[in-house]
Amino acid sequence: MHTSTTSTAALEPWSIEQLQQATQGYWLNDKKPAGQIKRILTDSRDAESGDAFLALKGERFDAHDFIAQVAAQGCDIAIVSRPVDADICQLVVEDTRLALGLLGAYRRQQNPQLKVIALTGSSGKTTTKEMLGSILSRLAPTLVTRGNLNNDLGVPVMLLELRPEHQYAVMELGASHQGEIDYTSKMVQPHVAGIINIGTAHLGEFGGRDGICRAKSEIYAHISETSIIPAADDFAETIRAAVRTEKSLSFGAGGEVYASDVVLDAQSSTFTLNTAQGSKTVQLPFAGEHNVENATAAAAFALAIGIGLDDIVAGLEQAVGAKGRLNFIPHKDYLFIDDTYNANPGSMRAAAEVLAQQQGIRVMVTGDIGELGSSAAIEHYKLGRDLVSVKGINFVVAVGEFAPAAQEGARSTQYGKKMQAFLNQEQALPFLIDLIETHQPQPMSFLFKGSRFTHMETLMAALMEKL
Repeated sequence: MHTSTTSTAALEPWSIEQLQQATQGYWLNDKKPAGQIKRILTDSRDAESGDAFLALKGERFDAHDFIAQVAAQGCDIAIVSRPVDADICQLVVEDTRLALGLLGAYRRQQNPQLKVIALTGSSGKTTTKEMLGSILSRLAPTLVTRGNLNNDLGVPVMLLELRPEHQYAVMELGASHQGEIDYTSKMVQPHVAGIINIGTAHLGEFGGRDGICRAKSEIYAHISETSIIPAADDFAETIRAAVRTEKSLSFGAGGEVYASDVVLDAQSSTFTLNTAQGSKTVQLPFAGEHNVENATAAAAFALAIGIGLDDIVAGLEQAVGAKGRLNFIPHKDYLFIDDTYNANPGSMRAAAEVLAQQQGIRVMVTGDIGELGSSAAIEHYKLGRDLVSVKGINFVVAVGEFAPAAQEGARSTQYGKKMQAFLNQEQALPFLIDLIETHQPQPMSFLFKGSRFTHMETLMAALMEKL
């Protein structure tokens, strides 16, 4: 488990008293270090003099095993849930995972100047977060969740990076079990927060979309100012019932912040953003209708913390997608769309619509979707059926354990011949090379997408290398 907390700017140091006060721990044998602590981290590889190393324990690892190593690296303090035989000052706490949360919450409380936005949802969280980061960081220093540091460990790790100059924070909150968002949103104390959508990601853990809605709705218990609601979502009414703040703002079709006059181009979109402050045209550097929806969500969050419409539009127009999120890569005579960061059934369908807008022969290469539990086979079946039915897609190449289920779904339609299924990337690569050779010299567009564990970027890189 390596969650790096390294940041380029100097962090706010911790005093020995603050460390003890925040974690409610005690110093082993009353042995305390001298001086301040420059940072708290959970990655043993980075620990050095002036640091406090927090030893997390997971199902398959125990960082208490690395304490002698960090001591040898010159690290001054270990935060532990059991004393270890090593020459290092040890702050003993009840549970290091909870201590990390307490440290994150303490750092948040020490920055009262901060305006905090927190968001959750089944898909689009990262893109909406990046759009918000683009809007706010034009105006003042802003802390934005990096990568996927959005769980009960990642959120406090991000909060530890707060500095006095930060005026805004955009925190992405993920849920893999009930109670997780309750825990992280209480820690984050957002002024404005809400759900972007309820999809089918993590179906396995929650036993259906009702369970997902319940888990995500935990965010509404900890908002101090305005709750954000996805007006067009199937679960909009259930979400409204979870709202506890006097003020709320809805986005999407039928909401208070919505898009009209939408024009979808191959690699961008144009739309009118309609708000209570007025309407403005947005030239969005993102493709796909789902990204127009993400932009209206970002606008709603920004409006709710008092950002003006002109600043919102300027921020949206300058936004850059996260790596592996619909990145367009022209290579030789071909277009590669890297959407490999992650996948769920909803985002897979949205990506297919973007591919359908591109030029030439359009090939979608999909990896398995994880965390669907007992619905995995049927969800892949439905996905195969839907992807081959998207007008404009010429080939779907499914790779992974559930590729045969996707192919069965494809064969239930009149477009069954569009899909090829392979159990692994090694088998799929020769087929893709063959496809290119067969269609030369026509232009071709490829979109690669799958859940994080499938590493579809590896197959994409292997194909690009062969061209």
